[in-house]
Amino acid sequence: MKFCYGMNFEITAANAALLRCAAEYLEMSEDYREENLIARTEVYLNDVVVQSLEKCVEVLCTCENLPPIVEELGIINTCVEAIAMNACKEQLVSGLSTLDCNGESTELKTGCMEWWIEDLSVLRIDYYHKVITSMARIGVRPDSIVESLMHYAQISLKSIGKCQIWNPARPNSNSGTTENEQKTIVEALVNLLPTLKSSNVPLSFLFGMLRMAIMVEATVACRLELERRIAFRLEMASLDDLLIPSLRAGDSLFDIDTVHRILVNFLQQIEDEENEDSGGYESDGLASLGHGSLLKVGRLIDSYLAEIAPDPYLSLQKFIAMIETLPDYARVIDDGLYRAIDIYLKAHPMLSDHECKKLCKFIDCQKLSQEATNHAAQNERLPVQMAIKVLYFEQLRLKNALCGSSGDGFLSQKISSGVPSAAMSPRDNYASLRRENRELKLEISRMRVRLSELEKEQVVMKRGMMEKSGNGKTFFTSLSKGIGRIGIFSGPGGGKRRKPRGSEGKSGRSRRYSVS
Repeated sequence: MKFCYGMNFEITAANAALLRCAAEYLEMSEDYREENLIARTEVYLNDVVVQSLEKCVEVLCTCENLPPIVEELGIINTCVEAIAMNACKEQLVSGLSTLDCNGESTELKTGCMEWWIEDLSVLRIDYYHKVITSMARIGVRPDSIVESLMHYAQISLKSIGKCQIWNPARPNSNSGTTENEQKTIVEALVNLLPTLKSSNVPLSFLFGMLRMAIMVEATVACRLELERRIAFRLEMASLDDLLIPSLRAGDSLFDIDTVHRILVNFLQQIEDEENEDSGGYESDGLASLGHGSLLKVGRLIDSYLAEIAPDPYLSLQKFIAMIETLPDYARVIDDGLYRAIDIYLKAHPMLSDHECKKLCKFIDCQKLSQEATNHAAQNERLPVQMAIKVLYFEQLRLKNALCGSSGDGFLSQKISSGVPSAAMSPRDNYASLRRENRELKLEISRMRVRLSELEKEQVVMKRGMMEKSGNGKTFFTSLSKGIGRIGIFSGPGGGKRRKPRGSEGKSGRSRRYSVS
C-alpha cells in the first residue's frame, strides 16, 4: 500500500519474498510503470540477498508459509544456489587461510563451518534437502556436509527421547503429523549421506540414525542403507553400538535381526572383495588386513552373544543363527563362544538334551584355551559327550606337547591336502590356495595363542622351582654345617663348637650319615 501511494518503505529479507509474490499476483510489472514492484523486489533478491548466506536462509524461512507460486517464481531455487555458492566460497577462503597461517587456520576454518551449519539447521527438511544436494553438486567438502547432517539431526530429532526408545509400549504423546515429519527427516538425512568412499561418516552417527529409523518406522530401503554403511566398517564398532533395543512387544530385549543382517552384509562384502581380487595375486598386506578385520568382528560378535545370552526371551533359533553366520576361520580360539553358550545354558535351564547338544556342537574343543578347557571339563551344564570330547582333546594335546610334535602333524596334513589338482581350473586352484592360506594363517594364530599360554605356564613353573630350590638350599647349608662339626675341615682336637640355629633333626641325620 505504501508503494502504491508513493510512500517510502524498506524491502528486507523478511518481506522480499512476500512482496514478490504479491506483486506477481497484482501484475505490477514494467508494462504499467517503470521500476514497478516486481522489478524492485527482483533487484533486491538478485543484488542483496544472494550475496549473503544468512539473508538467503531468512528468505527461505519466509517461503515456508507462502503459496506454491513462490516455487514458480524461482525464489527458492535462487536462494538454494546462492547458499551453496556462499558455502563453497567460505570453504575456499578457509583453505587459503590454511596455506597462509597454519597456527590460526584451524580456528578460522572451524568457526566458518560452524556458523553456516548452525544457520542451515532452521530450514525445513525439503529446503534443507535442496541446499545439501546443491552443495554436493558444486563441490563442498563431504566432511562439511556430514557435519551439517549430524547437527541438523541433533536439532530436529531431539524430541525422540531415550525413554521412548527403550519402551516398546510408548504413549503417542506426539501428534501423527510430528511422527510423520520425523520419519521424513530421517529418510531425507539418510538419502543425503555422501558416498562411502568420499567421506568417513562416524559410526556412532550411523548407529544413532539406525535406532531412529527403527523407532519412527522408516522405510525398509532407509534401514537397509544404514545397515550396509555400518557393515562396511563393522570392525570399528563397539559392543554398545550393537545393543540396539527391540521395540516389538513380546520379543527379545535386543534387536537380533538387525545385527544379524549387518553381519551378513559384512561377510558378503568380504566375499565380494575376495572375488574381485581372484583375477590376480594381492599383496600379503591387503590379505592380512581383511583377515584382521574378520578376527576383530569375530571377537565383537562373541562379546555380543555373551551380552544377549541372559535374555530370557531370546529364542534358541536366533541365538544359533547368530553363531553359525560367522565362519569358523573368524575365530582363533573359541573361548568367547564357549562363554556365550555357557551363559545361555545357565539362563535357559529348561532346554532339552537335544537342544543342548545342538548348541554345543558349534564349540571346537581344539580351539579352547587351557583355562576354558579346565572349566569345560568341570561344567555340569554341558552334555556328557561334550565333556568327554574336551577331556579327549586335552589328553591329545598333552601327548603332542610331550612328544614335541604339537601342531606339526596338523600343519603337514593341511598342506598335503591343499595341493591343487591338475584337473582343476586356474581360478579354482587360486581359490583353493587362498582358502589354504587363510587356514594356515588361522593355525599360526592358534599356535601363537598356545605359545603364550605355554610361556605363562613356564613362568609359573620357574617360580615354583625357585621356591623349592630355596628350601633345598637351606637343607644343604645345614648339612654342610653338620659335617663341619665332625672335624673334617678342623684341626685335631678342635675346641668347643657353637650349636647351629634351626633344625636339629637335619643336623642329627647329617651326623649319622657321616659316621656311617
